[in-house]
Amino acid sequence: MATDIKETIHAVEAAAIMRLLPNRPRMLALGEPTHDEDTLLDLRNELFRQLVEQEGYRTITVESDCVRGLVVDDYVTSGTGVLDEVMEHGFSHGWGAHAGNRELVRWMRAHNDGRPASEQVRFAGFDGPLEITAAESPRQTLTALHDHLSARVDADLLPCTAETLDRLLGPDDRWTEPAAMTDPSRSVGRSADADRLRLIADDLVALFDARTPYLAEEVPQDEWDRLRLYGRTATGLLRYHHWMADTSPARMNRLVGLRDQMMAHNLLALAERGPVLVHAHNSHLQREKSSMGMWQGPVEWWSAGALAGAGLGGEYAFVATALGTIRHRGVDAPPPDTLEGLLHALPEDRCVVDARRLAAVLGDTPPAPRVSPWFGYAPFDPAHLADSDGIVFVKDVPGGA
Repeated sequence: MATDIKETIHAVEAAAIMRLLPNRPRMLALGEPTHDEDTLLDLRNELFRQLVEQEGYRTITVESDCVRGLVVDDYVTSGTGVLDEVMEHGFSHGWGAHAGNRELVRWMRAHNDGRPASEQVRFAGFDGPLEITAAESPRQTLTALHDHLSARVDADLLPCTAETLDRLLGPDDRWTEPAAMTDPSRSVGRSADADRLRLIADDLVALFDARTPYLAEEVPQDEWDRLRLYGRTATGLLRYHHWMADTSPARMNRLVGLRDQMMAHNLLALAERGPVLVHAHNSHLQREKSSMGMWQGPVEWWSAGALAGAGLGGEYAFVATALGTIRHRGVDAPPPDTLEGLLHALPEDRCVVDARRLAAVLGDTPPAPRVSPWFGYAPFDPAHLADSDGIVFVKDVPGGA
């Protein structure tokens, strides 16, 4: 058995991952089982650098705010801004503070410097401006879309004036009320103003779409893509806020599903312009239904990867990351009967695993599921082995983030 397992193992390099796939997918997703570890970000950076240089990928997108990501893209493509400020304002979830993300942005800027636009690598966030139970105000995206259309179409076609839009949006802090996380009654999402804003957002997007033949000639491609992003995000945020105010038992299942649906729409839009490299938590990228425990009980949803993969078919590939230990988080050596335990017993510190071949080797006796001693780490589910295109295994994650 040990010899058979070793035959599924390869060195950690982009070429090894590509050999597991029938062809270069339009979207290649690399997952991670935990956040905030620069060891994993450094590994991602090296693999993505190789995939850009050897396989021609031209967009890198990560699990961060799609609107903030525009700041990073402007920097890596044209040098707009200062790196410190780009890292502070261009990422959500605190990701900008990590050295691995800073190095990714620095490398992308250096790679693009002096290259024509067609050869540059673009950056994008693909998460919504939210974090499961909290969400931003739709002001920025809704106002930007309204302003753009106001400058290009007859005022009579607009669903409202800029002044009306501003009044309906009101103070941003009523949208970002922290207590709405656990108390739906504190959410503004089902107020009369919010209901009207949902209709206005829908009308603005429809008006934009109806002007496609004209706008496609008048608006540069990058601006066109940005306006589509604003439309998707505004409607997505208003939908999310609506369900933040829900009091039914399905509330959290609905919210986590809506978040990944917004992610999937962003991923598919990025794939329209060329091959994309994606980095996020495994649970946002796997093909199987995702699940996790929350304060009110377990929730489950279809991930962004599952949704995007359904649209792209064979053009979507998912490589998970699995870990042996994260000792500074209390995650010690895995039990030997788990998948991580089998891989941890091998001499390699890091390796690429042919997941489907390993599933065939293990046959009808799959490894036992690993139980995480720390809420921030999600072990790889061995039941997903045959449905993953590969696994990157890291034996030990040293030190802190």
